[in-house]
Amino acid sequence: MTEIIYGHKLAAKFKTEIKRETDRLCFMHKRMPCLAVIMVGDHPASLSYIRAKEKACKEVGILSRTYVLDKAISQQELEEVISACNEEEEIDGILLQLPLPSMLDEEHALAVIDPRKDVDGLHSENIARLYLKKPGFIPCTPSGIMALLEYMHCDLDGRHAVVLGRSRLVGTPVSRLLLNANATVTICHSHTSNLSVLTRQADVLIAAVGKANYVTADMVKEGVFVVDVGVNRLADGHLCGDVDFAHVKEKAAAITVVPGGVGPMTIVMLLKNTLQAYQERTGC
Repeated sequence: MTEIIYGHKLAAKFKTEIKRETDRLCFMHKRMPCLAVIMVGDHPASLSYIRAKEKACKEVGILSRTYVLDKAISQQELEEVISACNEEEEIDGILLQLPLPSMLDEEHALAVIDPRKDVDGLHSENIARLYLKKPGFIPCTPSGIMALLEYMHCDLDGRHAVVLGRSRLVGTPVSRLLLNANATVTICHSHTSNLSVLTRQADVLIAAVGKANYVTADMVKEGVFVVDVGVNRLADGHLCGDVDFAHVKEKAAAITVVPGGVGPMTIVMLLKNTLQAYQERTGC
Protein backbone atom coordinates (compact mmCIF):
# COMPACT_ATOMS: atom_id res chain seq x y z
CA MET A 1 0.00 0.00 0.00
CA THR A 2 1.27 3.44 -0.90
CA GLU A 3 2.40 5.63 1.99
CA ILE A 4 1.16 9.21 1.62
CA ILE A 5 3.69 11.59 3.15
CA TYR A 6 2.51 14.81 4.80
CA GLY A 7 5.49 17.07 5.35
CA HIS A 8 3.74 19.16 7.97
CA LYS A 9 3.58 16.14 10.30
CA LEU A 10 7.34 15.60 10.12
CA ALA A 11 7.93 19.35 10.34
CA ALA A 12 5.98 19.44 13.61
CA LYS A 13 8.40 16.92 15.14
CA PHE A 14 11.38 19.00 14.06
CA LYS A 15 9.77 22.14 15.48
CA THR A 16 9.33 20.47 18.87
CA GLU A 17 13.02 19.60 18.96
CA ILE A 18 14.08 23.07 17.80
CA LYS A 19 11.82 24.76 20.37
CA ARG A 20 13.31 22.67 23.16
CA GLU A 21 16.84 23.64 22.12
CA THR A 22 16.09 27.34 21.61
CA ASP A 23 14.50 27.52 25.06
CA ARG A 24 17.60 25.95 26.60
CA LEU A 25 20.01 28.25 24.77
CA CYS A 26 17.94 31.38 25.40
CA PHE A 27 18.14 30.67 29.11
CA MET A 28 21.93 30.36 28.84
CA HIS A 29 22.63 33.37 26.63
CA LYS A 30 19.74 35.67 27.56
CA ARG A 31 18.76 36.33 23.95
CA MET A 32 16.75 34.61 21.25
CA PRO A 33 18.21 33.37 17.97
CA CYS A 34 17.43 35.93 15.27
CA LEU A 35 16.66 35.53 11.57
CA ALA A 36 16.71 38.51 9.20
CA VAL A 37 14.60 38.10 6.06
CA ILE A 38 15.25 40.57 3.25
CA MET A 39 12.66 40.94 0.52
CA VAL A 40 12.68 43.29 -2.46
CA GLY A 41 9.24 44.29 -3.80
CA ASP A 42 5.83 42.97 -2.85
CA HIS A 43 5.32 39.80 -4.88
CA PRO A 44 2.28 38.01 -3.35
CA ALA A 45 3.87 34.55 -3.34
CA SER A 46 7.01 35.86 -1.64
CA LEU A 47 4.92 37.73 0.93
CA SER A 48 3.03 34.52 1.66
CA TYR A 49 6.29 32.62 2.18
CA ILE A 50 7.60 35.31 4.48
CA ARG A 51 4.45 35.26 6.60
CA ALA A 52 4.78 31.48 6.93
CA LYS A 53 8.42 31.86 7.98
CA GLU A 54 7.55 34.53 10.54
CA LYS A 55 4.86 32.29 12.00
CA ALA A 56 7.21 29.31 12.18
CA CYS A 57 9.93 31.41 13.86
CA LYS A 58 7.48 32.54 16.53
CA GLU A 59 6.42 28.93 17.19
CA VAL A 60 9.96 27.80 18.02
CA GLY A 61 11.27 30.87 19.82
CA ILE A 62 13.29 32.47 17.04
CA LEU A 63 13.09 36.23 16.60
CA SER A 64 12.23 37.25 13.04
CA ARG A 65 13.15 40.60 11.49
CA THR A 66 11.70 41.31 8.05
CA TYR A 67 13.10 43.99 5.75
CA VAL A 68 10.74 44.72 2.85
CA LEU A 69 12.59 46.95 0.39
CA ASP A 70 11.23 49.00 -2.48
CA LYS A 71 11.34 47.16 -5.81
CA ALA A 72 13.20 50.14 -7.31
CA ILE A 73 16.09 49.79 -4.86
CA SER A 74 19.58 49.93 -6.35
CA GLN A 75 22.12 47.11 -6.14
CA GLN A 76 24.29 49.22 -3.83
CA GLU A 77 21.40 50.00 -1.49
CA LEU A 78 20.41 46.33 -1.29
CA GLU A 79 23.95 45.28 -0.53
CA GLU A 80 24.20 47.97 2.15
CA VAL A 81 21.17 46.44 3.91
CA ILE A 82 22.78 43.00 3.72
CA SER A 83 26.07 44.38 5.05
CA ALA A 84 24.26 46.05 7.95
CA CYS A 85 22.70 42.68 8.85
CA ASN A 86 26.15 41.09 8.67
CA GLU A 87 27.42 43.62 11.20
CA GLU A 88 24.42 43.40 13.55
CA GLU A 89 25.65 41.23 16.42
CA GLU A 90 22.21 39.93 17.41
CA ILE A 91 21.32 38.73 13.89
CA ASP A 92 22.36 35.10 13.50
CA GLY A 93 20.91 34.22 10.10
CA ILE A 94 20.20 36.13 6.89
CA LEU A 95 17.78 35.02 4.18
CA LEU A 96 17.53 36.94 0.91
CA GLN A 97 14.13 36.12 -0.59
CA LEU A 98 14.50 35.05 -4.22
CA PRO A 99 13.90 35.78 -7.00
CA LEU A 100 15.00 39.39 -7.02
CA PRO A 101 13.69 41.91 -9.57
CA SER A 102 15.46 41.44 -12.91
CA MET A 103 17.55 44.60 -12.66
CA LEU A 104 19.31 43.30 -9.53
CA ASP A 105 22.23 40.86 -9.55
CA GLU A 106 21.38 37.89 -7.34
CA GLU A 107 24.90 36.45 -7.46
CA HIS A 108 26.50 39.66 -6.23
CA ALA A 109 23.87 40.10 -3.52
CA LEU A 110 24.25 36.54 -2.23
CA ALA A 111 28.03 36.94 -2.22
CA VAL A 112 27.71 39.84 0.23
CA ILE A 113 26.02 37.66 2.89
CA ASP A 114 28.40 36.55 5.63
CA PRO A 115 28.79 32.76 5.05
CA ARG A 116 28.42 32.26 8.80
CA LYS A 117 24.93 33.79 8.57
CA ASP A 118 23.98 32.26 5.21
CA VAL A 119 21.15 30.07 6.49
CA ASP A 120 19.81 29.49 2.97
CA GLY A 121 23.09 27.80 2.03
CA LEU A 122 23.52 29.73 -1.23
CA HIS A 123 26.82 31.51 -0.65
CA SER A 124 29.61 30.04 -2.76
CA GLU A 125 31.53 29.06 0.36
CA ASN A 126 28.65 26.95 1.66
CA ILE A 127 28.05 25.43 -1.77
CA ALA A 128 31.72 24.41 -1.86
CA ARG A 129 31.42 22.89 1.61
CA LEU A 130 28.47 20.80 0.43
CA TYR A 131 30.45 19.44 -2.49
CA LEU A 132 33.52 18.79 -0.33
CA LYS A 133 31.43 17.09 2.38
CA LYS A 134 32.50 19.68 4.94
CA PRO A 135 30.27 21.21 7.65
CA GLY A 136 28.25 24.17 6.47
CA PHE A 137 24.73 25.33 5.76
CA ILE A 138 22.78 23.08 3.40
CA PRO A 139 20.08 24.68 1.20
CA CYS A 140 16.73 24.31 2.93
CA THR A 141 14.58 22.54 0.33
CA PRO A 142 17.21 19.88 -0.51
CA SER A 143 17.78 19.32 3.19
CA GLY A 144 14.04 18.92 3.69
CA ILE A 145 13.86 16.43 0.81
CA MET A 146 16.53 14.27 2.39
CA ALA A 147 14.67 14.32 5.72
CA LEU A 148 11.48 13.23 3.93
CA LEU A 149 13.27 10.33 2.25
CA GLU A 150 14.58 9.21 5.62
CA TYR A 151 11.05 9.49 7.01
CA MET A 152 9.89 7.23 4.14
CA HIS A 153 12.49 4.65 5.27
CA CYS A 154 14.05 4.92 1.82
CA ASP A 155 17.55 3.42 1.93
CA LEU A 156 19.43 5.40 -0.71
CA ASP A 157 22.57 3.27 -0.72
CA GLY A 158 22.90 1.86 -4.24
CA ARG A 159 19.50 3.15 -5.36
CA HIS A 160 18.99 4.96 -8.66
CA ALA A 161 17.74 8.48 -7.97
CA VAL A 162 16.43 10.59 -10.84
CA VAL A 163 16.18 14.34 -10.29
CA LEU A 164 13.98 16.39 -12.62
CA GLY A 165 15.40 19.92 -12.64
CA ARG A 166 18.88 21.39 -12.22
CA SER A 167 18.22 24.69 -10.42
CA ARG A 168 20.72 26.04 -7.92
CA LEU A 169 17.97 26.06 -5.26
CA VAL A 170 16.84 22.44 -5.55
CA GLY A 171 17.96 20.18 -8.37
CA THR A 172 21.72 20.65 -8.26
CA PRO A 173 22.23 20.60 -4.46
CA VAL A 174 19.81 17.72 -3.82
CA SER A 175 21.65 15.71 -6.49
CA ARG A 176 24.84 16.18 -4.52
CA LEU A 177 23.18 15.17 -1.25
CA LEU A 178 21.83 12.03 -2.90
CA LEU A 179 25.27 11.24 -4.26
CA ASN A 180 26.76 11.79 -0.81
CA ALA A 181 24.24 9.22 0.46
CA ASN A 182 25.64 6.69 -2.06
CA ALA A 183 22.77 6.83 -4.52
CA THR A 184 23.44 6.65 -8.24
CA VAL A 185 22.11 9.95 -9.56
CA THR A 186 20.73 11.03 -12.92
CA ILE A 187 19.91 14.71 -13.40
CA CYS A 188 17.29 15.46 -16.07
CA HIS A 189 16.39 18.85 -17.53
CA SER A 190 14.77 20.55 -20.51
CA HIS A 191 17.41 19.22 -22.93
CA THR A 192 17.21 15.60 -21.75
CA SER A 193 16.33 13.09 -24.47
CA ASN A 194 14.11 10.06 -23.80
CA LEU A 195 13.07 11.40 -20.42
CA SER A 196 10.48 8.70 -19.74
CA VAL A 197 13.07 5.97 -20.28
CA LEU A 198 15.14 7.47 -17.48
CA THR A 199 12.27 8.18 -15.07
CA ARG A 200 11.04 4.60 -15.40
CA GLN A 201 14.43 3.44 -14.13
CA ALA A 202 14.15 5.54 -10.97
CA ASP A 203 13.95 3.94 -7.54
CA VAL A 204 13.69 7.50 -6.21
CA LEU A 205 12.19 10.37 -8.19
CA ILE A 206 12.58 14.03 -7.21
CA ALA A 207 10.35 16.30 -9.34
CA ALA A 208 11.32 19.98 -9.38
CA VAL A 209 10.46 21.35 -12.82
CA GLY A 210 7.56 23.72 -12.10
CA LYS A 211 5.09 22.15 -14.53
CA ALA A 212 1.69 21.01 -13.30
CA ASN A 213 1.12 17.23 -13.37
CA TYR A 214 4.20 16.80 -15.56
CA VAL A 215 5.07 13.33 -14.25
CA THR A 216 2.40 10.82 -15.25
CA ALA A 217 1.88 7.25 -14.14
CA ASP A 218 3.39 5.79 -17.32
CA MET A 219 6.66 7.59 -16.49
CA VAL A 220 7.33 5.69 -13.23
CA LYS A 221 7.79 2.11 -12.17
CA GLU A 222 6.11 0.21 -9.37
CA GLY A 223 7.53 0.85 -5.92
CA VAL A 224 9.15 4.20 -6.65
CA PHE A 225 9.69 6.76 -3.88
CA VAL A 226 8.43 10.15 -5.09
CA VAL A 227 9.16 13.61 -3.69
CA ASP A 228 7.16 16.32 -5.46
CA VAL A 229 8.79 19.72 -5.04
CA GLY A 230 6.63 21.62 -7.53
CA VAL A 231 3.86 24.01 -6.52
CA ASN A 232 1.71 25.11 -9.44
CA ARG A 233 -1.52 27.12 -9.44
CA LEU A 234 -4.22 25.84 -11.79
CA ALA A 235 -6.78 27.97 -13.62
CA ASP A 236 -9.38 27.19 -10.95
CA GLY A 237 -7.06 28.48 -8.23
CA HIS A 238 -6.13 25.10 -6.79
CA LEU A 239 -2.50 24.13 -6.18
CA CYS A 240 -0.91 20.98 -7.54
CA GLY A 241 2.56 19.55 -7.88
CA ASP A 242 4.74 18.47 -10.76
CA VAL A 243 3.47 14.92 -10.31
CA ASP A 244 0.04 13.63 -11.32
CA PHE A 245 -0.62 12.59 -7.74
CA ALA A 246 -3.95 10.79 -8.26
CA HIS A 247 -2.45 8.30 -10.73
CA VAL A 248 1.21 8.08 -9.72
CA LYS A 249 0.30 7.24 -6.12
CA GLU A 250 -1.20 3.98 -7.35
CA LYS A 251 2.31 2.82 -8.30
CA ALA A 252 4.50 4.51 -5.69
CA ALA A 253 5.81 3.01 -2.47
CA ALA A 254 5.60 6.47 -0.95
CA ILE A 255 4.75 9.93 -2.30
CA THR A 256 4.58 13.45 -0.89
CA VAL A 257 1.49 15.64 -1.15
CA VAL A 258 1.17 19.15 -2.62
CA PRO A 259 0.60 21.43 -0.84
CA GLY A 260 1.81 20.35 2.59
CA GLY A 261 4.67 18.12 1.53
CA VAL A 262 8.06 19.68 0.83
CA GLY A 263 7.02 23.25 1.70
CA PRO A 264 6.73 22.81 5.49
CA MET A 265 10.05 20.96 5.51
CA THR A 266 11.78 23.79 3.67
CA ILE A 267 10.69 26.22 6.36
CA VAL A 268 11.65 23.95 9.24
CA MET A 269 15.12 23.43 7.76
CA LEU A 270 15.50 27.22 7.66
CA LEU A 271 14.73 27.24 11.39
CA LYS A 272 17.23 24.44 11.93
CA ASN A 273 19.93 26.34 10.04
CA THR A 274 19.20 29.51 12.01
CA LEU A 275 19.56 27.62 15.26
CA GLN A 276 22.83 26.15 13.97
CA ALA A 277 24.12 29.64 13.13
CA TYR A 278 23.16 30.85 16.62
CA GLN A 279 24.94 27.89 18.25
CA GLU A 280 28.10 28.46 16.24
CA ARG A 281 28.14 32.18 16.96
CA THR A 282 27.55 31.71 20.71
CA GLY A 283 30.00 28.82 20.99
CA CYS A 284 27.42 26.21 22.02
